[in-house]
Order: sequence, then structure tokens, then C-alpha cells
Amino acid sequence: MKRILSGNEAIAWGAWEAGVEVAAAYPGTPSTEILETFAALPDVYAEWATNEKVAMDVAIGAAYAGRRAMTCMKHVGLNVAADSFFYVSMTGIEAGLVIVSADDPAMHSSQNEQDNRNYAKFARVPCLEPSDSQEAKELVAAALDLSEQFDTPVLLRITTRIAHTYSPVETGERQKRPPKVEKFPRNFEKYVMLPVNARRRHPVLEERIAKLQEFAETFPYNRVEMRGAELGIVTCGVAYQYAREVFPDASILRLGMTYPLPRRLITDFAGRVRRLIVLEELDPFLEEGIRNLGIPVEGKSIFPICGEFSPEVVRDAAIAAGLLPESERVVPPNPIKGDLPPRPPVLCPGCPHRGVFYVMKKFKLPVQGDIGCYTLGAMPPLSTIDFCGCMGAGIGVAHGADKAGDPERQIAVIGDSTFFHTGMPALLNMAYNRGKSITVIMDNRVTAMTGHQHNPGTGYTLQGEKTVEIELEPLVRAMGIPHVRTVDAYDLKAVQGAFEEALAKEEPAVIITRRECALLPEARKRYLPLRVDRSKCIACWTCFRVGCPAIRRSDEIFEKNKRQKSDIDPLLCTGCEVCAQVCPQHAILFRAEVAPASEAAGGGA
Repeated sequence: MKRILSGNEAIAWGAWEAGVEVAAAYPGTPSTEILETFAALPDVYAEWATNEKVAMDVAIGAAYAGRRAMTCMKHVGLNVAADSFFYVSMTGIEAGLVIVSADDPAMHSSQNEQDNRNYAKFARVPCLEPSDSQEAKELVAAALDLSEQFDTPVLLRITTRIAHTYSPVETGERQKRPPKVEKFPRNFEKYVMLPVNARRRHPVLEERIAKLQEFAETFPYNRVEMRGAELGIVTCGVAYQYAREVFPDASILRLGMTYPLPRRLITDFAGRVRRLIVLEELDPFLEEGIRNLGIPVEGKSIFPICGEFSPEVVRDAAIAAGLLPESERVVPPNPIKGDLPPRPPVLCPGCPHRGVFYVMKKFKLPVQGDIGCYTLGAMPPLSTIDFCGCMGAGIGVAHGADKAGDPERQIAVIGDSTFFHTGMPALLNMAYNRGKSITVIMDNRVTAMTGHQHNPGTGYTLQGEKTVEIELEPLVRAMGIPHVRTVDAYDLKAVQGAFEEALAKEEPAVIITRRECALLPEARKRYLPLRVDRSKCIACWTCFRVGCPAIRRSDEIFEKNKRQKSDIDPLLCTGCEVCAQVCPQHAILFRAEVAPASEAAGGGA
């Protein structure tokens, strides 16, 4: 039957139909929905792993055990998993293994826009790229077949536009696939990568990629669409759709396998057109491969190397290069004009991180951040984060600055899920190497930024089963941190006291600020909008320093300073009471002052 599926959903369906039994991932935009969809399908095992390397090792283990397996991650996740990616390329597998890399051109939610086709070439692993949701589903099965035929993992590379765009998909039945091996293989030379065995495996790997190169010549998803002979376009992924829209008369070689390249197919196609160009997002991966074949070709001299493509970007570049006449330029419709205020990124109303950053800022110490909601602590008016590189990096950077002799006490900020991801080794290193930085674990009881996924601290698995709920405080103590305090993130006095206590000690310390994400259902039940007593407000605007979107300026003027008094938007306010605590005039009412005690209980400090 036909369904309207996103690329991510289609990949999940493709894995299920192709008989994948085990899948593991760490949530990361734009790949998150693959596992969420797959986990809900019958007769499968799926899990959120603590990081991408662990996820890949889990999938590899299943594939070694003879069950088809999949692991998924955003592009930077493959950096975390790279060690495992390279060893499994060397060993091969027993049953099919597909590794999905979701790249993010234009960095919609990422710290860089790396092109992971380079990883495929680096590790000698075949790379497949779908151009729509139907192909996304089909190429999962093709990847698994390829994986088993050539004894190799296969990289399925998608981009944000493929991951999140919906199109019709023909879905089918699940294949019944008995395990390929009955017992875990005992194959010392193949699976134990001691140098003596690894040396033997490297030529096997090179021989394998040569065979794959020959296979690519007839791979059915490498397809020539001949139209006119004036212009030929080599393309892949979502760029194929832009090529069809912008160059309807051009001949196209659409590559579903972008590594290794089909040399004879490309050479033949190039010989049938007068001008050959490559249309591809990010790196000149295909362009360089074709040029290395001795074929004249253009690509990045025409189209941008940075950012995400769209029909408009491709069309404008083609006009500038003389591939299309000026008359082809499409004038965009006038945007709707209105008095819309600017909306910079900001922590949500009621976010438990807000008050912690407000307190932290008072100490004027360097703060090393991490990837997550709390990264928004870098934005005004909080302006508290001084560094953010990648997941798990903040603790190590703080420790490094400390050991380098930086005279200030270092603070590192990390979330609960991110701490489980890659924060633990860094904190252990700090304890072991006698650092003295302060680590703040912002525990909001969920992996919030990617959409409220479970993690080892929530007590539930991806598939909804109750499981162990890891407590951070005893875990941190066991890692060798002597000074640990857990405080309510909404209680500003307690947060400040925890910082003062930690700063008084010349030893590593951890402050766990705990309060569930304000968007979780159990938190929503306690929403209670606060109010401003205008008779007390002196328009000092201290409350604006917490950066809550629910606080706004009223129409009432305080005559002494001629400024607008504060007001609270009842549609946004959750009643966290952070603003009430910072107000020096007690003009913002606490929960108990705006509602009966039964309603006020449990929400604020």
C-alpha cells in the first residue's frame, strides 16, 4: 500500500521490510525519527544508546551474530563512531549492516556541515544516496543485500531535505530472515584485529572495493536519463530533484551509489554530451572523482560549496554561469509585510536552566558549554556560555584551561543526556588528573533538544519498557568527585549556595541542577501563570535580565524613570517563579499569591 512518509520514516520501513532485527542510535537532528519509527514496528529491537559509537558497536555485534542490523546518526555522530566504523570496514560482518548518516547542509541544527561521503571513501565502504522517500526505503534493502554480498558495512547517506521531506512510498511485507549464523562466530583471523590479522585484512578490503567498483557499473540506482546532448549533469541525492526542475531539457546521470564511482558509466555519459557539470551539495566529491578519471567537468566553479541547495540557489548559480538565460530568473513573491518583532533563539518559558545561568553569571567566571538546550545560555541577556564545540567537550576544555594555569576557576556546563553520551569520560579524567573545575550537570530528566527522547536517567527504554533509572549523584561520586550537590534548579538561593560552597573548595566539584523540562506533560499540569503587582513595580527591569519570553513591558509608565512597568504574558508563563525571586520590589507575585495553596504546590521554588 502507499503511504506518505518522510525520508526518515521510509528508512525505518525499509529496514523493517528488509528484515532488520536490531537497530541502535543516539538521537540527533536530522536523523532522530528513523529509530522512533522503527521502534514502534513489530518484531524488532531498537534502543537509544548513550552515544553513536556505542550504537554502532551494538549494531555491529548484531550483524556479527547473523542478524540484519542498522545504526543511525547525524553527520557529526559519525565522528564519535569513527573508530568503530573503520574496524568494521576491516572485519566485515556475517549479516547485513547499514549505517545511516544524516548530513545537515546549511547547519540547521549542527555545529558544522561536513560531507560524510568522504568517510565512505576514507574507510573503503560503499555509499548509497537516495533522492526521495521511495528510494530511501528501497536503498536500505539494497544496502543490506550489498552488505552481505560483499561482506562490508554500507553507508546510507541522506541530507536534511531528504530526511524531513514527505513523498509517496509503496510499502510492503516484512521479509522472514532466519539468522545467518546460529552462534557468534569464532573467527580469529577475521574478527580479532591484532596487527597480524589486520595486515591480512587490508588487502581483502582493497580487493573488495575494486569488486564494488565493477558492481557499480550495473547498480540499478545509477541511472542515465538522456534528453538533449547540449548539457549533461551528474548528480545525486536531493540535488537530483533540483536538476530536474531547473534543467528540464538536460541529460542526467543520477548516481544512487556515490562511492565507489562507476567509471565506465560516467565516461560513456560524458562522451554523449557537449558540456558536463556536477550538481552536488557541499564538497566536490563527485566532481573530483570524475576529474580524476581525466574527464573535463565543472561543478563548484558554478554552484556553491557552502550551504543547502534549493531550486532558487541552483537557478541563480546557473544564470550567473551562463547555463541559463536571465529570463529564467524567478522573482520571489513579496514577503508578507507586518509589524513582526524579531525572535532570537531563547530558552523556553519556564526552562529550568534559566535561573541557573542567571546565578552563574553573577560569578563572572569562564563557562565552557556543551551541545543541548543549555547552549542557549550563550544568548543575551544571560550571555553566560564562553565555549561550545561538540558533545562532551566542555568538561575537557575547562580542565585543560585549568591545567594550563588559567587563574580563574573554570565552570563546565553539560546536560544529563550529554553527560551519559560523552561527559562521563571527561569528568573521570578530571577527577583522576586532580583538576579543580566545577561541572554543572543540568538534569532536566530527558533528552530535550532533539524531542524528549529517553536516556539512562529517565527510567524507560526507547520501546517504552521500564528499566533502571541511573542516579547522577552516586554515579558522580563513584567517579571520584568528592564534592557533589543536587539542588532544585528553580531555587535560586540553593543554586547560589551550591556555587559558593563549590568555589570555596580547591577540588573538583559537581553541581546537579534538577528539574524536569518545562515542556514535559507532567510539568505542563503544574502551569500557573504569575502576575505583576503594578503598584509595586518601579520599572527597574531586573526581571528582564532572566531572559524569559513571558515577561513583557506594559503600557503603564513609572513616572520617576519614565519607563514601562513589567507585565507577564499569561499564555506563556508557566509559574516557575524565577522572575519572582529576582524582583527586588516583590512586585511579581509567587504562586501561592495568585492561586489557592493546592494549585500553587509543587511548581516553583
